[in-house]
Amino acid sequence: MLRLVIAFSFTQGAVSMARPAVSYRALALGADARAVGVIAGIYALLPLFAAVPLGRRTDHGRCAPLLPIGVALIATGCAFSGTAGSLPAMAAWSGVMGLGHLSFVIGAQSIVARQSASDEQDRNFGHFTIGASLGQLIGPIAAGLVVSEHDGAMARTSAVALFVSAALAAFSCTSLWRIERRPAGTAAAPAKEAPGRKVSVRSILTTRGVASGMFISLAVLSATDILTAYLPVVGEQRGISPAVVGVLLSLRAAATVACRLAMTPMIRLMGRTVLMAVSCLGAALLCAGIALPVPAWALGVLLAGLGFCLGVGQPLSMTTVVQAAPEAARSTALALRLTGNRLGQVAAPASAGVLAGLAGTAAPFVMLGGLLLISAGIAVRPLRGRPATEPGEPGEPGELTEPGEARPALRERRTEGTSASRGAGHPPR
Repeated sequence: MLRLVIAFSFTQGAVSMARPAVSYRALALGADARAVGVIAGIYALLPLFAAVPLGRRTDHGRCAPLLPIGVALIATGCAFSGTAGSLPAMAAWSGVMGLGHLSFVIGAQSIVARQSASDEQDRNFGHFTIGASLGQLIGPIAAGLVVSEHDGAMARTSAVALFVSAALAAFSCTSLWRIERRPAGTAAAPAKEAPGRKVSVRSILTTRGVASGMFISLAVLSATDILTAYLPVVGEQRGISPAVVGVLLSLRAAATVACRLAMTPMIRLMGRTVLMAVSCLGAALLCAGIALPVPAWALGVLLAGLGFCLGVGQPLSMTTVVQAAPEAARSTALALRLTGNRLGQVAAPASAGVLAGLAGTAAPFVMLGGLLLISAGIAVRPLRGRPATEPGEPGEPGELTEPGEARPALRERRTEGTSASRGAGHPPR
């Protein structure tokens, strides 16, 4: 787990450094707010079509090979974005970078799900996403320090930042040795039920809890993504330097790290459902507050609170999806969750670009506030009594929805049904 977190920190740091650098380089090449939104959306376009096939492959095979493949694609996308001289070329290499990030994340999340017991998944996914937060903490600061807009140097310095991010991604390979174990005959091993039989995508999506977890994850990631892509534009319009913008983005990431370190006691205190709902509601209010013309210090306060609230959604939505999905299709379910994330990363920046072109750069943050408010409503829907498909631990106190709920009753009903069938002369199945 430690090596996985270290590798994820470097890859996420590379991506978090490259995304603002891509925005600054696009601005230097003459892009407006709408074009920046389109380029940010292309980052998620290729992964939309690759996520489910990669998840299918991982369900019945090893996860670790996806990690170096992802690193290679990230490094390639970053390096060639630095040499691109046109906006279409930048968009294309941004898509390659996004495909690499998807490959790495599917492999890494599948390793965590496969090697964690049910009662350890909240904690382990929280620790895993600390790697992402550390990368998001370091990357924007590094981009802000390297990128300079003085004397028309933004095109050159943003290219340097992209080359540095490519090297940072490549360095993560030093932590990828012996990253996956394959215990034979345990629940952590690759799924072996019904060999050759695939669980349909529709069956996974209609499993109670999967769709809601996907939507919450989509909303949280869209907020993080648009913050990363559009805060440089907001800073440009409000006279905030790239270095300060990098510090603000890193402040948000630091608050997310703090949230994930405190996640286990917060779950114990509030329960998973209440925690998700409260965090989404707080994030909605804070995200809408960014649209206000506040000074840089107040923007830092808003981003710190927003980072803390956004830290909950990703790890808990991973646990929700993994525990709700059939065991033979957990990697596919995680891939579908990532597909939803990437769909949001395509639609949200594109919508944000249109809104920014029509109503100014503050409008996308109001849109994100509305999206997170809907997520808060979804999180509090009463889901007691949903059928369970996987063995697990009982729900946390005070929660409305836990994968382990109602399972004793379900087992009793199955036992009673079997006994009645045998008493009626039917052979046991």
